[in-house]
Amino acid sequence: MLPTRNPKIIFKALATGAVLYSPQDEVYFGLNPVGVRVWELLPPACKQLDDVCRTLEGEYPEAPAEMIRADVAELLEELTKLGLVVPTDASARQSS
Repeated sequence: MLPTRNPKIIFKALATGAVLYSPQDEVYFGLNPVGVRVWELLPPACKQLDDVCRTLEGEYPEAPAEMIRADVAELLEELTKLGLVVPTDASARQSS
């Protein structure tokens, strides 16, 4: 299962990507356009990493599938470490 967006995070789209901000932890994180697309594909849009990767492979056919998977996994790991995404089952508890 993919992690889900932390409901406490502020998302601000920019011309060159986006910024994620955690007011609780005072963490800023910049996303490039591909990172924004990954953010958009998190649940409920997609449920599995394979679904996200397949979508990105269709949108970026020039990028090798292995590179897409590695980059998405690395981004999700970083977002998880910073608390910007949470395990899918934890997000239901946090928003209630």
